[in-house]
Order: sequence, then C-alpha cells, then structure tokens
Amino acid sequence: MNWPLPPWHPHWDVWLFVFGLAAAYLYGDLRLRPRLAPTADPATARQRIQFLSGLALVWVVSDWPFADIAETALFSFHMVEHLVIVYAVPPLLLVGMPTWLADTTLGHPRLRGVLGRLAHPVVAFSAFNVALVAIHAPDAVALMVTNDLAHFTLHGLLFAVAVLAWLPIFSPTRHLPRLRPPMRMAYLFLQTIVPTVPASFLTFSTTPIYPVYGDAAEAYGTTAIVDQTVAGLIMKLGGGALLWSIIVTIWFRWIREERRWEAIERELAETDLTERS
Repeated sequence: MNWPLPPWHPHWDVWLFVFGLAAAYLYGDLRLRPRLAPTADPATARQRIQFLSGLALVWVVSDWPFADIAETALFSFHMVEHLVIVYAVPPLLLVGMPTWLADTTLGHPRLRGVLGRLAHPVVAFSAFNVALVAIHAPDAVALMVTNDLAHFTLHGLLFAVAVLAWLPIFSPTRHLPRLRPPMRMAYLFLQTIVPTVPASFLTFSTTPIYPVYGDAAEAYGTTAIVDQTVAGLIMKLGGGALLWSIIVTIWFRWIREERRWEAIERELAETDLTERS
C-alpha cells in the first residue's frame, strides 16, 4: 500500500534550530576556540559526528514528512518523535560537546549554579517524568496538533527537561559532575518505570484516547485503536530498550575500570613485596 504523503513544506522553526545550532557549534569550535581556549583540544571527529547526528535526528522526526504525518494522522509517529527528542538527541548532543565548549557554556559561572540545582537527580527526574506524562494527555496532544506555536513550545520544554535529566549521566563538564556508575544505573532504571503508566493506557485502551486524530489513520491502512496500541508499545519497548542498553554499557565500562584498578593495585603490591625481599 502506498502511503499518502502530505504536501511538502519546510518547518522553518526546526530548520532554524537545527542549522543554527550546527553552525554555532562548528563556528565555535573552529573560530572561537583559538581565542577563548587556545590550549584546549578541539572536538574530535567522533564528537562532531555525535553532535551533528543528534541534530540530524531532530530534523528527520520534526520536519516533513515525518512530523506532518505525526501531527495529522498517526500518533505512533508522534510517539517516535517524542522518544527521539527525549532519549536519543540529548545524550548525543552532550557527549558531542568538547570539554572547552561545555565548560564555556554549561559550566559558565552564571549558568552552572542554576543548572546544578535543576539537574540535581531528584529535581531532573521529577521534572522530566511529569513533563513526559503531561505531554501525552489528550488535551496536550490536541493542542500540539492544532497549534504550531504550542507544538514547538511544548516540544522545546520537553527537550529542555530531557537535557536536564541526562546531565547526571552524560555531563560533559567537570562543573556539573556525573553520578557514580552504580547511581547512574539506578537512576536510569527508575527512568524506565514511570513511562509504563501512559504506555499501558495506550496499549490496552479499547477506545480512542486522542479523538483529535479522528479516522485519519485509515488512510495509512490502520485504525486509531491499532495506532495508539503501537504508540504504547513504542513508548514502553523502544524507550526501555534504549535505557537498558545504556545501563548495560555503563555496567560493562564500570566493571572494566574496576578490574583495571585491581590489576594496578596487584602490580603495586607485587612490586612492594619484591623490593622488600
């Protein structure tokens, strides 16, 4: 079946955000760094790929045709857009920032005090999960798909609290230190729990939760009920899979680091015994 594509049109607010931030990142690293931090290392190729990949993901899910389908027909597309914005993009942007840039921006004396309080694990966790649940309320969804300004504003707020929520895990500046690995894993595990509430409503509901979409899903070979069931599964399984993959990665890196230190300690102990004998 051929899916109908909405008429092409650019989402200029998304273009401005994506290309403006990409230009600022590259200009800062190539032109400003030699003046502001001449002894600092520039962004590595990997960091540039990570940062620009994060922006590319924003562009893909927030521009034509993906965003248009998400706003007019399929809430499952809207769910993918939300998960990309909150679970994929912030980590990529944070790990893609070179230290000098993170210290100059996020670690600036006028900003780091505020960010330190807002990015406190308890505060960030609470704000993020409240926002994530609230933005999936029927009235919030109806407002987003019928008002472009509200759509951009609410997504911007969701993205902002998502960045705060990821700072305890992937902070790129020493002024906003990361949690220790065990606490990072516990924090991310807790993050997998709250989204199961709206995900369960979406997955098991037998009536349309978002009447603003009407019967538009039928043009794509499905129904509103099936579409919201898919959206619930995406929220539960997609978000959970990403969070658990990060938890596992942190665990393996932590174990590897612990073993490395144990090897160093054994080597030092053996050296000390040899010298004494």
